[in-house]
Amino acid sequence: MGRMVPKKKTTWKVERRKRAWSLHEEGWRQKEIAKALGVTQGAVCQWMRRGREGGIEALNTPNTKGRPARLSEADRRQLVKLLAKGAEAFGFRGAVWTNPRVAKVIEREFGVKFHPAHVSRILKELNWTPQKPKIRAKQQKPEEIEGWWQARWPKLKKKPSGKGEPSSS
Repeated sequence: MGRMVPKKKTTWKVERRKRAWSLHEEGWRQKEIAKALGVTQGAVCQWMRRGREGGIEALNTPNTKGRPARLSEADRRQLVKLLAKGAEAFGFRGAVWTNPRVAKVIEREFGVKFHPAHVSRILKELNWTPQKPKIRAKQQKPEEIEGWWQARWPKLKKKPSGKGEPSSS
C-alpha cells in the first residue's frame, strides 16, 4: 500500500485571489471585482498583474515582499531556551520576565534592538507568556494580610452616597 500524501491546504485568501482571476476572465472590471469580494481596487490590481505575469499558479502564494525578519527561526528557538533559564540567570532581580527585560536579552544575545511593544508580539508568536513568580515574599504574613482585609479595608472603602443627596459637582 502506498504512502498517503496529504492534500495541499489552501487558504481562503488564495481562493479569493483565484475567484478574482476567474471573474476577470469572465469580463468583470476590477472595480466590480473589488466590490464583490470586499477588497480594495489596489488589491485586485496587484492580483491581476501577478496573474498576467505568472498565471493562476502565481496567485497560490501570498506576496512575500517586505522587510526580512531580524530574528531567524533558529534565533527564535534559541530565545525560548534562553527565557526558560529565567530572568535571574541574566542578572535581573526577580523572576519575572518583562518586555523591556526580554528586549535587553535579545539585544545582548543576538545584537538586534527591538522596542518592548514589538517584543510582546514576538513572545505571542512564540506562545510564550510572561510568568509571575510562584514564590511569595518570605516576610509576607498571610494571617496579618487577611486581618487587614477584614478589619481595616471596610473602613477605608468608599461607601455609596444616599439617594437624593446633591452631588459635589
